[in-house]
Amino acid sequence: MNLFTFRRLSLILCAFLLVAGCAPTKTESPDSGQNQDASANNNDVSALNWRVPDFTYTNQEGKPFGLKDLQGKFWLADFIFTRCPNVCPPMTANMAKVQQELKKAGVQVELVSFSVDPEYDKPEVLKAYAEKHGADFSNWHLLTGYSLEEITKVTKDTFKAQIAHQKGTSPDVPLLVTHPTQFYLIDGTGKVVRFYNGLQPDAAQIAKDVASLSKGK
Repeated sequence: MNLFTFRRLSLILCAFLLVAGCAPTKTESPDSGQNQDASANNNDVSALNWRVPDFTYTNQEGKPFGLKDLQGKFWLADFIFTRCPNVCPPMTANMAKVQQELKKAGVQVELVSFSVDPEYDKPEVLKAYAEKHGADFSNWHLLTGYSLEEITKVTKDTFKAQIAHQKGTSPDVPLLVTHPTQFYLIDGTGKVVRFYNGLQPDAAQIAKDVASLSKGK
């Protein structure tokens, strides 16, 4: 490969990375200080006592929805935004597939998607986005109605992950956001107990974990 060809390939690679959009972050254990990949086998964080703080936000119907509505229920949470050019669409489609598989298995789990672009993601925007990806709103709640600072703090303090905004690369990609791509399983007391790779979730494993945790095993 000559120098000209090498430089050309390098420029193409750099351009691809710039337009890639939002990037995943890793979940960090506060005890060990080590990053845990979302696809790692050891996804049990129940002993770390990560607690979701009390909240009341706005769902895709423009109605208040909060932690009190989830008391006594298992729920899966993720972080998305509707202008995301890469990871969020497959994550949302995957959440829809997980929703369908859990319902087929008779497993009762609520789904909660927090927007990391709350200023733009109004309720009607979130609803249209979720409908596009096959959402069933009977137990799926897409939330907004808070400041970026608030959701950034919740993500860092509870889920040990980062949210970072930066300007996009073009009018078609106006915003880039670094945010977690995990699906987090939270129990009925608001404690995070498991996490999964949101880009390759295993619905059968999630169902198995919920069944096991429900029985107190």
